[in-house]
Amino acid sequence: MKFSKQFSLYQSEATQFINGLKEANPTMEQGQRDGRALLWDKTPVDLDNQRRAAEARVNQQPYVYQNKN
Repeated sequence: MKFSKQFSLYQSEATQFINGLKEANPTMEQGQRDGRALLWDKTPVDLDNQRRAAEARVNQQPYVYQNKN
């Protein structure tokens, strides 16, 4: 389906708002990237350390308040 030229220049109110926000605060996108890196981008997991931690774990008894008599 082909639209005419007038529809190719259309921008919704939300798009106009976001574009205006980016123009008013040009460092916003970099701040968003930094926040994402801080919260979501994690360092790779060291499988050897993970395996050793699992092997060193001491199992807990099923009912922790019961004495071993």
